[in-house]
Amino acid sequence: MYIILFFIAHWFVSLFVQTFFLHRYASHKMFHLNNFWYRFFYILTYVGQGASYLKPKAYAIMHRMHHAFSDTEKDPHSPHFFEDVFQMMWNTRGQYVIYEKDLEQPEPQFRGDYAEWKFIDKIGTSMTSRVLFSLGYVAFYVVFATQWWMWLFLPFHFIMGPLHGAIVNWCGHKYGYANFDNKDKSKNTTPFDFLMLGELFQNNHHKFPNSANFAKRWFEFDPVYPMLKVMHWCRIIRLRSA
Repeated sequence: MYIILFFIAHWFVSLFVQTFFLHRYASHKMFHLNNFWYRFFYILTYVGQGASYLKPKAYAIMHRMHHAFSDTEKDPHSPHFFEDVFQMMWNTRGQYVIYEKDLEQPEPQFRGDYAEWKFIDKIGTSMTSRVLFSLGYVAFYVVFATQWWMWLFLPFHFIMGPLHGAIVNWCGHKYGYANFDNKDKSKNTTPFDFLMLGELFQNNHHKFPNSANFAKRWFEFDPVYPMLKVMHWCRIIRLRSA
């Protein structure tokens, strides 16, 4: 039971910081954060993603490229140029490392207005940090796993951040329905996107990239948007549209 709860908690905390901080904030600046909450959510992103921590600056650059070149050969992670999701993930990783390590500068249109905390980024992207988090996951399983099949969940903890990105980019550009003609292959995979916290409303998002609510039809529901509204009312964030 503890293993299942731990996996679910890690899944949703990692997914939340990815959609809230990396995607909606770092990439699109859908809302404003004061200095305290900026640092709070930066640290939460590091802890939540753990061994698979994604540098916000690199994430933002690649996501901006994805919007500009959606489903073309210059898209860093379109599923329509790869035989399977693993090839797409490997190609995405190669491009991500370039921007994580600042080996190249992106085109001018994708530069600037980054979310950066060099101290946390240096720790989070270090092999030491990734190994320590990984050992922590293993230790938890050693203590609490009571059945052999529980160990099948362990590998997912090591790649949680990239795994969420792969699901969104593969499924969100291949399966589902489209509300809008975006001149790409973006889809809304499901009208009730609880398991991916609204990230699978890709067709809606590509039409309205700066909208904090990914759901656009009466039957669609983005579970993160009500959370953003509550945070806005509590003055944790300040939504751009408010």
